Amino acid sequence: MEVRTRFAPSPTGYMHLGGMRTALYTYLFTRKNHGKFILRIEDTDQARYVEGATDVIYRTLKDIGLVWDEGPDVGGDYGPYIQSERKGMYLPYAQQLVRDGKAYYCFCTKEELDKRRAEAEAKGETFKYDKHCLNMPREEVERRLAAGEPYVIRQNVPTQGEASFDDIIFGHIAVDCSELDDMILIKADGMPTYNFANVIDDHTMGITHVMRGSEYLSSTPKYNLLYDAFGWEKPVYIHLTNIMRDAQHKLSKRTGDAYYEDYIAKGYLKDAILNYIALLGWNPGDDREFFTLDELIEAFSLEGLSKSPAIFDVNKLTWMNAEYIRRLEPNEFNRYAQPWYEKAGIDAMNKETLCRILQPRVEFFAQLPEMVDFLVKLDEEYDVAMFTNKKSKTNPEVSLGVLNMAIDALNALETWEEAAIHDTLIGLAEKNGLKNGTMLWPVRIALAGKQVTPGGAIEIAYLLGKDESLRRLELGRKKVLVA
Repeated sequence: MEVRTRFAPSPTGYMHLGGMRTALYTYLFTRKNHGKFILRIEDTDQARYVEGATDVIYRTLKDIGLVWDEGPDVGGDYGPYIQSERKGMYLPYAQQLVRDGKAYYCFCTKEELDKRRAEAEAKGETFKYDKHCLNMPREEVERRLAAGEPYVIRQNVPTQGEASFDDIIFGHIAVDCSELDDMILIKADGMPTYNFANVIDDHTMGITHVMRGSEYLSSTPKYNLLYDAFGWEKPVYIHLTNIMRDAQHKLSKRTGDAYYEDYIAKGYLKDAILNYIALLGWNPGDDREFFTLDELIEAFSLEGLSKSPAIFDVNKLTWMNAEYIRRLEPNEFNRYAQPWYEKAGIDAMNKETLCRILQPRVEFFAQLPEMVDFLVKLDEEYDVAMFTNKKSKTNPEVSLGVLNMAIDALNALETWEEAAIHDTLIGLAEKNGLKNGTMLWPVRIALAGKQVTPGGAIEIAYLLGKDESLRRLELGRKKVLVA
């Protein structure tokens, strides 16, 4: 049997990290078993449809390397692959269920249902549709249909017995039919509900394995009743546990931690995000933490999936992202950093030097502008007390002497290159019996106006250029004199 899986997102916005993980695990399982990975767009809920969201789905999946074998933009033998384009096929299936007594027309109005719901709530009961229209005479049904009365088609769930299914992760799950509602299959606008379209599409597309979030565990018994009603073979179910922000809360848009594009916008690397997401709910069975997509395919197994919710730790993601950044070639680092160089206003500075001082320190690229803001504009009100440093054995008097020497020597330089700046400053330290730190600390404070900087005095001076470096050193000398 050929493995056929699907990722079936709704076009309601950006790619949620939970949905991304479902797509990833489905893809890994499919590729590991040499099957077909299908992309299906489930847009039956037109009220939640967001313009452009389908393109976001395409772009995100392609960005992380998940290539589908069949889908809206590539075609296939089981299309269309957008549910709204399949609208005409659902009603006949629902009508077949009506003829077989497995479904029925319901003409109850919203007002009638709201009244019954309120009555149930007043009694402290959970509202469940009462099969009010189930036994309506056939003649009345046909009369009301002919009159054009609005209707829905509901599933006729048995009132006795159990509905059950077997899940790869959660095992055997059974629900008493008396607890299940007669869910709507066809809505008043003629569109299928998500649940009904899901079953019809999975069967008609030959889906053999369904991987989705554990929030669908409660719906799956009703899905299986539909499979039984049609006499269809059921797919293998694999329900994935949730990704949580902490022990009590799911990831959410409000807290800014839910979407793939949120992290891309902050300058996280797509490969690092994918790698981290893969480890949220799956264990490779060894101590490895870093995987390429091909390595994930090779290592993936259903046995490694967890039954416990996974906690999304942004600090762990940031650590992993930093490790990915360290492993970039300098030209790759600068390519990723280029938009942030431009945003920071340092685009014209030497990229080789910038890479050398920033790559060991940047954890995600959105940090870069704040790291280098001093290169663009010196905060001239910086605290003169920074010139005093016990470790470097500096104080205002020592710093004044260092700055006097540095200004004279650097002003005399004919070529402003890192090597020349280095030799000049280190040569001054040696000539005057000073430790390198004693020479370089006051110079760096005057150049940067900060105690902590990426890069030292020599790199900073080179990046600033001769004129700006001498201007800042002169300002530093005046501050020390006044102090």
